[in-house]
Amino acid sequence: MYVKDIMTMNVVTIPSNTSVSDAKKIMDAHKIRRLPIVDRGKLVGIVTEHRLEAYTPSKATSLSVWEIGYLLGNTTVKEIMEKNPVTVNPEMTIEEALAIAQNRQVGSLLAIEKSGQLVGILTTNDFFYKVVNPTLGIGMPGTRVEVMSKTDKPILEDICKATSKKGMKILTLHMISSTEIGGKDIVVHVDTENVDKLIEELQDKDYEVHVRKR
Repeated sequence: MYVKDIMTMNVVTIPSNTSVSDAKKIMDAHKIRRLPIVDRGKLVGIVTEHRLEAYTPSKATSLSVWEIGYLLGNTTVKEIMEKNPVTVNPEMTIEEALAIAQNRQVGSLLAIEKSGQLVGILTTNDFFYKVVNPTLGIGMPGTRVEVMSKTDKPILEDICKATSKKGMKILTLHMISSTEIGGKDIVVHVDTENVDKLIEELQDKDYEVHVRKR
């Protein structure tokens, strides 16, 4: 899976001469928390909801509502934007992009083509809803069964044979960190609610098995 597969396209952008008050209105209208700033087709920065709120006077300010309105209406995002937003190539793998986001400690990545054109934005929500949720089977029907082994038994082979024998379809399957050194914990998500027979068969093979909460 690549950045282009999960990024949000048709990105809402604003020019750098947009006022802070107008930027806030655009965010509210589109229900977004970030606005890339583009001048003449070139990405020059990004402004976030956090930056806008940090600039907006608090309720404890001595300024009048008219003075606040004047201040926000006459200050442009160019003055408060992040001038070096973190960017990625849309052909980059999700793993590479996630590593960059974590290393740079940012909640969004802007996808830029070789031509320099902004083609998408990738946020924390995109990672969760389009990568993590499908991987963990969140929102899917069926049941998740956790199979644990402290030995070098062919756990994957046994799981596949058992589910096939019971006529079950595996929707997702992933390995998680084991609490036992050298152990293997596999979570298999099958397409049925009744997994009693599957659990019994795997327990007969000396695996520790239980239904994992969703």
